[in-house]
Amino acid sequence: MMLALCAVSLNAQDLTGIYKVERHGTTTSLSRTLTLNADGTFEFYAYKKHERRIPNDVHLYGKGTWTIDKKVITFSTETLDLDEKYTLNFNSSKARFDTKSPRDTSNRTIKTSIRFYDSEVLIAKGLKLIKD
Repeated sequence: MMLALCAVSLNAQDLTGIYKVERHGTTTSLSRTLTLNADGTFEFYAYKKHERRIPNDVHLYGKGTWTIDKKVITFSTETLDLDEKYTLNFNSSKARFDTKSPRDTSNRTIKTSIRFYDSEVLIAKGLKLIKD
């Protein structure tokens, strides 16, 4: 039992950090950042700039808690987490954690990442973020 708790704790600790994706075009830029904290909380920030739209800068925020079971991360947002700034509700959103297996002895590089596969937040569904 103690070994199982240690394994979960180590896995969660490996997961903490900042995950990002950025894309820049000639008239548009977008950035998505997910921060997973060791205390089980998270913050999500999405930025989009489009020179030909009004408003041309859009900032979106979300926050809440996260848990992990094997390689599936489940996000929760409580009513108290939502306010004028934090408007994205990640309740019941799910993502998969991917990293190179310690058993993989090949020279290939696999970046640690998180990919959302189930979310009511449209900008998150299918989103892949790479660990900084």
